[in-house]
Amino acid sequence: MTLIDRPTSAVPPPAPARQNRRSGEQGRAAAWFMAPNLLLIVVFLLVPLGLAFWIATQRYESLGDPVNIGMSNFVGLTTDPVFWESLRNTVVFTVATVPTGMALGLGIAILLNSVMPARAFFRSVIFLPLVISGVSVGMLGAWIFDQYDGFVNNVLAAFGVSGPSWQSNPGWAMTAVVLVTLWIRVGFDMIIYLAGLQAIDPQLYEAAQLDGAGAWKRFTAITWPMLRSSTFFLVVMNLIYSFQVFDTVFAMTSGGPNNATTMIVTYAYKVGFDEHGPGQLGYAAAVGVVIFAITMVFTLVLWRRNSAAED
Repeated sequence: MTLIDRPTSAVPPPAPARQNRRSGEQGRAAAWFMAPNLLLIVVFLLVPLGLAFWIATQRYESLGDPVNIGMSNFVGLTTDPVFWESLRNTVVFTVATVPTGMALGLGIAILLNSVMPARAFFRSVIFLPLVISGVSVGMLGAWIFDQYDGFVNNVLAAFGVSGPSWQSNPGWAMTAVVLVTLWIRVGFDMIIYLAGLQAIDPQLYEAAQLDGAGAWKRFTAITWPMLRSSTFFLVVMNLIYSFQVFDTVFAMTSGGPNNATTMIVTYAYKVGFDEHGPGQLGYAAAVGVVIFAITMVFTLVLWRRNSAAED
């Protein structure tokens, strides 16, 4: 029996000392690249978050020095009817806008992902409201849904139909806010879903068609599962947006009538800066901490469910 000498590699493996040195250099380079972002996160995220928690434990008015009162601001929220009304309005607003906006965005994305003329033009038109400031869109919405001389009621009057009281009726006021918000957010949902659709391999659809799968079967078996990551991202982002909505609502209704469209952020602003007398900054900060806790819980629950589904 003869032994066959196997050719050895021309390049000897790096010594452990060289590997350690290279790892150290890569780690230092990564730290330098990450340092600017970490600095921004600390300055503009962690420090304000810590200050918000601290102010929420103070009796801190716009006039005078802060006084530590522990958890009294949070206890006060539990018996504040306006806070609960604003939280209920925010939940209604979220339920009305998030699933509807995502369904419309998905439908438009599927339509604009197909072969049709002027696709780029329609994509730009639908996405355009998102690049306009929320205050401008809110003022435009206030004019469109003005109950006396607005665009919608004038169009309805041309057909002999009396328009609803968009400003003075609580239900119609919320409806107007929801419609304007959908007009803004559908473009964002569409662009995310459109990116997801274009990442799906067309050969999957060709194979499904050869197997006799119809349009609905191809959607449920290929499109919807392949869009799981896009859907998860949109749910999280839209929930955060809904619980932080302020500019559009404040420009349209200022939270009225009778707090019917007061969202939780709108209420925090009113308490902290807009009500008569010294603003209750500590109480407003407590509302902000509650918003942070709600959005954090929602995000963690959705993240765990999405991770479990992917596993």
